Amino acid sequence: MKVPSHSAAYPPEYFDTDPVVLARSLLGSVLVRPLQDGRVMSGRVVEIEAYDCPRDPSCLAGRFHAAKSMELAAPPGRFVFWVAYRHPLLQITCRPEGVAASVLIRALEPLSGIDAMLENRPVVRELGLTSGPAKLVQAMGLAPQFRGAVVNGAGLYLVPGEAVPDGRVQVTARVGIQEGRNLPWRFCEAGSRWLSSGRPSMALVAHTVRQVPGGREEVPGGTDLSDP
Repeated sequence: MKVPSHSAAYPPEYFDTDPVVLARSLLGSVLVRPLQDGRVMSGRVVEIEAYDCPRDPSCLAGRFHAAKSMELAAPPGRFVFWVAYRHPLLQITCRPEGVAASVLIRALEPLSGIDAMLENRPVVRELGLTSGPAKLVQAMGLAPQFRGAVVNGAGLYLVPGEAVPDGRVQVTARVGIQEGRNLPWRFCEAGSRWLSSGRPSMALVAHTVRQVPGGREEVPGGTDLSDP
């Protein structure tokens, strides 16, 4: 397949916005990591969550603390790696500098460089490569050298991919939280084989993100997405 060009990468300022709206818009985007040997690892975003500390109860519940809030308050469009259960997870900062907010990439559909991914994460079944937030970090070899890097850097970048229409989007609560578990801030591509095994913290009714005068909003749908 043709690997997306670095010139097409999202600019950092694209991330200076509401993380919930941003997470929905990033479904279908492609994360790309070129290697020095000429191979290129890439994967399509099929699952993503939003975190927005100014209005997010989970930020006050111990999951986020002062150091993390400071890291997430970096300028928008920076890669952040935070350790959860001893595993680094890939987040991207958003909103203006000084505001702690991010999106968390939870699962990728591998597109290229699968041989290189298997060297980093030697699994028996390819479905185990990138079907989870810690898995994809390991498979793509995203070591700490990318912490704080801009989202359109040459070594690791995110580009627009095939858009996921609203009819193929599942919206649920996020995974593994107590406070804020009723917020519909996890977006998945319905039917993807590469979704993580995590279950949403609370069953929710689907929401659709739409354009409205002066901005974008979520409007309730009518589908139970408790089992993605």
